[in-house]
Amino acid sequence: MSFNWRRPFRSRDDNDEPTTHDAPALTRVNSAEVSDGSLKYTLEKGGNDSQPSYQEATGAPVESRSPLGYSVGPITIIFLNVSKMIGTGVYSTPSAILRGTGSVGLSMIYWTLGFFTSISTLSVLLEFASYFPNRSGSEVVYLEQAYPRPRWLFPTAFAFLNVVLSFSSGNSIVCAQYLFRINGHTPSPWELKGVAIAAYTVAFLAVVFHTKASYAFSNGIGIVKTLTLIFIAITGLVVLGGNISSIPDPHSNFRNAFDGLPPTPYGLNNALYRIIFSYTGFDNAFNVVNEVKNPIKTLRRNTFISVFLVAVLYNLANVAYFASVPLPDLRAAKEITASLFFTAVFGSSNAVRGLNFLIALSSFGNLVTVLIGSSRMIRECGRQGVLPFPRFWATTRPFGTPIGPYFVKWFMTVIMILAPPAGDAFNFVVDLQVYPSSLFHILVGIGLFIVRYRRKKLGLGRGEFKAWTVVVVFNILVYAYLLVMPWYPPEGGPYAGNVSFWYATYVVTGTGILLGCGIYYYAWIWLLPKLRGYRIRQEVLTLEDGAQSHKVIKIPVEQLAEWDATHDAVGRPLNRTDSHSGDSERIGVSSTAGEKGQDGNVRDVDPEK
Repeated sequence: MSFNWRRPFRSRDDNDEPTTHDAPALTRVNSAEVSDGSLKYTLEKGGNDSQPSYQEATGAPVESRSPLGYSVGPITIIFLNVSKMIGTGVYSTPSAILRGTGSVGLSMIYWTLGFFTSISTLSVLLEFASYFPNRSGSEVVYLEQAYPRPRWLFPTAFAFLNVVLSFSSGNSIVCAQYLFRINGHTPSPWELKGVAIAAYTVAFLAVVFHTKASYAFSNGIGIVKTLTLIFIAITGLVVLGGNISSIPDPHSNFRNAFDGLPPTPYGLNNALYRIIFSYTGFDNAFNVVNEVKNPIKTLRRNTFISVFLVAVLYNLANVAYFASVPLPDLRAAKEITASLFFTAVFGSSNAVRGLNFLIALSSFGNLVTVLIGSSRMIRECGRQGVLPFPRFWATTRPFGTPIGPYFVKWFMTVIMILAPPAGDAFNFVVDLQVYPSSLFHILVGIGLFIVRYRRKKLGLGRGEFKAWTVVVVFNILVYAYLLVMPWYPPEGGPYAGNVSFWYATYVVTGTGILLGCGIYYYAWIWLLPKLRGYRIRQEVLTLEDGAQSHKVIKIPVEQLAEWDATHDAVGRPLNRTDSHSGDSERIGVSSTAGEKGQDGNVRDVDPEK
């Protein structure tokens, strides 16, 4: 690859401000870099057969050979998504959604709306993946690249929230509840907590020792979960055919399907939240992009298959429920909707026990797939350098798995199972996870327009996939609605929510956490460096297993000139020889420029810029 260009030489004056002079032309280099003011984009190539791609230089370094391997194929992509989507939602939420929407017809429309909201977000993420096909971590990467300034602000906030709110205590408790329901035992609070910890520990052990085996285990559970929903769907069609004597009129709930109780804004909002909850997981495969060969083509086909498959099964399962259970019983249901269905069709307590086992298995499978996906997301947060101990987050030793993120998730989940008492505190902690994620979804959607604009300005061309603009706008509006509507009070007043205290406490707390991240960022990046006479820079760590990470370091002001003269914008020494990031793997900063040490475009990494 040859480039014939002239670039400005930027040096620094005594006040650490860049100055511009002329630099000699570079006639042939082994790398490419483009600059947009203070933003530097380097051309990077991973080992997953993806095309080389430009990324802003302060992003986590691209791993030219994934230390986690390349074990993710089409089947794994489908079941990473399917197994995370099919948890307890489709079994437990239909009654609540019916109450929120007021009628069978509107309820079915909401289930279909969930498909379209999922597809819209999927399209946004797929376009982002086409720009950065050699990075795992999904939103971690896309927020980092869409909002590179102020430097490290979004990585800091997102990393903090992903680690602090990384617990899966809710799903663990649900899994334990259904395990107890199999034999009809009513557990004490500590029995429930103990079984929940045991279930999560088993899920942790299932994934921590071998990456490929963890995917095979997840696929197996995903197949069982899919077959369970297929069984419910087929049974519902049998009921609709009038072949069950205990259900003489299976069509009664579908006559005048839009008649019913008038919906309220609070009820519609709760119904939409439950729909989004039921489809959560459609994006799980984007957390493992760098483990997928030919990622964009493979993801485009199989992620859409997974969402379409689940949407069809969800709608058929709801048809089965409405065909089998009287509408008043569905509205008044305190237990899970699926148990009403099994009792109505089979009339047997053994059938309900079997259902409880399948739901417990679904919950457990959800724990496994969440562990796999979110561990990659947390690992990518650590590789950005904004978390302490970057080696801990990035390493895959000794088992070739992200053992650091796995352990953190296990530890946080155990703490959140043990610490909050049942009831209000538990519901509050679970709700607290929801609100900040809606804000980040909006920022990802808006960020796509920003990335498109910058790439067009720099002449970087289109990716392998582009979402329709109307789909991106729809995605932003959906999450804006989910961000605003939690402020709307319930019908019974501000204390009539799912907790005994003020209904929007979790919203204010989530907002406060985000503001706290901003204050921490200001103190860490701006205030303390100015008071103590140093500046923040980043360097690249290459670990023994081939993993790479950024490390944020403090450079005294008097040593800045030397540091900037000997490191590129990514944080690599300009005169290094690195077998993991050679010419054929990283197409980035010019070695010619590096030897001269004269390119300020490379070295300018001030957070102020």
